[in-house]
Amino acid sequence: MRFLITGGLGFIGSNFVRYILSTNRDARVVNLDNMSIGSNPANLNDIEKDRRYKFVKGDIAHPKLVSRLMRDVDVLVNFAAETHVDRSISNPQPFLKSNTIGTFNLLEQARRSKGVKFVHISTDEVYGAIAKGSFKESDPTNPSSPYSASKAAADMLVLAYCRTYGLDALVTRCTNNFGPYQHPEKFIPKTVLRALSNLPVPVYGTGKNIRDWIYVMDHCEAVDLLLRKGRQGEIYNISTGNELENLEVVKRILRLMGKSEDIITFVRDRPGHDFRYSLDSSKLERLGWKPRHGFRAALEQTIKWYTQNRWWWKPIATKKVLHPTPWELRW
Repeated sequence: MRFLITGGLGFIGSNFVRYILSTNRDARVVNLDNMSIGSNPANLNDIEKDRRYKFVKGDIAHPKLVSRLMRDVDVLVNFAAETHVDRSISNPQPFLKSNTIGTFNLLEQARRSKGVKFVHISTDEVYGAIAKGSFKESDPTNPSSPYSASKAAADMLVLAYCRTYGLDALVTRCTNNFGPYQHPEKFIPKTVLRALSNLPVPVYGTGKNIRDWIYVMDHCEAVDLLLRKGRQGEIYNISTGNELENLEVVKRILRLMGKSEDIITFVRDRPGHDFRYSLDSSKLERLGWKPRHGFRAALEQTIKWYTQNRWWWKPIATKKVLHPTPWELRW
């Protein structure tokens, strides 16, 4: 099978590239990535010499480039996105360009290419917050940040292209991912790296905000299953039920690292910070998926990876990236 994977130098995208090549001998992967803030060539330096893999530096919003790459493709998996909520608050424009306009261009080129299956990777944040219960795929979107709004707009475009043009496409919406190769600006790696460096660990507001956590390889397996069993024009939630307050996640990390909770510092909350996300993924589970990694074991493995791979994060874990309140900075 011939894959075009966009954003394959990012966190989830690079893990998916490695997963596909390790589980499918016949796979051929073209990785299109513009090498923006969340991209890192070091994420895939162990497979760059694999003959089944090809990297192309470029923008998903470039029509001619995408059209050329789409000629020999069976599946397009769109991971490419600006994803950091804090940066979207500081500077929304790149999020609109990549997440919405970029997805529009991919859809335009896909509908001109016969037989391409399009899997669009979205986020639970498009639903907004929920106080009780869990969102189902039929629930309306209610985004709170420029990031989630740009992703919600892209979701609507994908579904519209299914209905209007008959495009073989589907949308996935996943909860918070963690694992190896996640950019240091994100919550779990930032906590680990600041603790490793004996710096205060910032927690927004009271730390009571709740997120559901999924290990990145469980997400990859879910996407792989949907490539085979997912239906055209459908939305699929991906979640695990590992719902924890942010403060509790930080405390668990510090305990596993042998660090004192005294280094926790509460900082000013970001604007529009959703209190709780929760997804009902029973629709996906009926297709045969369930997470294989428990939260504690996966968290231990993730901490171990960052501890043993300083070569990877040292060049990119700048003071700005590890800033306690990055939404207050200029990006």
